[in-house]
Amino acid sequence: MLRLLNLELQKLLLNRTSKILIFVSFILPFFVILLSSIKFNVFGFFTLELGELGIFNFPIIWHLTTFFASQFKFFFAIVVVSMIGNEYSNKTIKQNLIDGLSKKEFILSKFYTLVFFSLVSTILISLISLCIGLYYSSYTEVSIIFREVEFLLAYFVKLTAFFSLCLFFGMMVKRSAFALAFLFILYILEWIIFGLMTWKLDTTIAEKIQNYFPLKSMYKLIDQPFQRIAMTKFPDKAGLSYNYGVYWYEFAIVIGWTALFIFLSYRLLKKRDL
Repeated sequence: MLRLLNLELQKLLLNRTSKILIFVSFILPFFVILLSSIKFNVFGFFTLELGELGIFNFPIIWHLTTFFASQFKFFFAIVVVSMIGNEYSNKTIKQNLIDGLSKKEFILSKFYTLVFFSLVSTILISLISLCIGLYYSSYTEVSIIFREVEFLLAYFVKLTAFFSLCLFFGMMVKRSAFALAFLFILYILEWIIFGLMTWKLDTTIAEKIQNYFPLKSMYKLIDQPFQRIAMTKFPDKAGLSYNYGVYWYEFAIVIGWTALFIFLSYRLLKKRDL
């Protein structure tokens, strides 16, 4: 595993564009720190600081930071599809296979790289969240600090699944721009199918089915935290209540899609004449 990971990292770090995109991908989560320090001057009467509103309290901070950090995953998605596009355009994929790397090892080297970067990103966001929380949170009990850290696992699984989907599209079309376009097409297609289902089925049933779709299932791992923040400020508003928890079956769905994307990537490579 380490041999394959090292091989892939060498390729990426030798490419100037990839190095820049990787750097940007790891720097962007630090904007959460900037978010915590933003101050709003309200018509000159008083200054409102987000960090003082309690939204960075434990345990809600794990939910908040992982949700916002996951919005930056598109930048590393460019790295993933470029990684595949460069293999074909530079003929390195053929050279790797000639040098003795099997097709299975080739796909595994890509997958290990995706997992590695997802893990690094998860560690970064966990440290950022912990530091912001310790600075702003009014709760310092260990049991509260580490409550809901399952959002970090959800963040890791979500990134790995999304990058695996990018890998599959990259293998399928061989071109970075087209692979990214397929992501957009899949997003539109999921909503078109959902719209057709609501026409024929009950909306609740249609939403349950939609939660099994690739992109939607990844999104559902970490639901939006805005209603939850509002609930802490207006606890008497029953209409704001919603289920934001992370459940095992949501993990199972996303992990299932991840395994399918990696398998299909391997099957494409295995059948393709290089």
